Amino acid sequence: MGDRNVLGGALEPCGTDPVTGFYRDGCCTTGPEDRGSHTICAVVTAEFLAHQRRIGNDLSTPQPQHGFPGLMPGDRWCVTAGNWLRAHRDGFAAHVVLASTHERALAIVPLAILQEHSVDVPASPAGLEG
Repeated sequence: MGDRNVLGGALEPCGTDPVTGFYRDGCCTTGPEDRGSHTICAVVTAEFLAHQRRIGNDLSTPQPQHGFPGLMPGDRWCVTAGNWLRAHRDGFAAHVVLASTHERALAIVPLAILQEHSVDVPASPAGLEG
């Protein structure tokens, strides 16, 4: 049995442009090395990114030395469950892709809260044109 998502199915990829995940495999997989629990597949918003910067987690500034391009609104990124929950409590939660959110996130964030912010996101931005 592979990694499972919060809905009990197989964990689906979160994002590859930029490549996300604690292990930079495009998925919100986790393991003992991932002390921050990078398990929530978020579709980041400008408000979420600003909130993260305010709490000391700057996700929008590029860091080329670490191969990090910086995030822009609409990017999909595996964020830590604790920081996402803090953003939720402060009123700045990002959207969540449930099929791509690891079941271990449920140890920190209740499923009902994740469902409040769930969004279906097409694999390609072309699906957003209409």
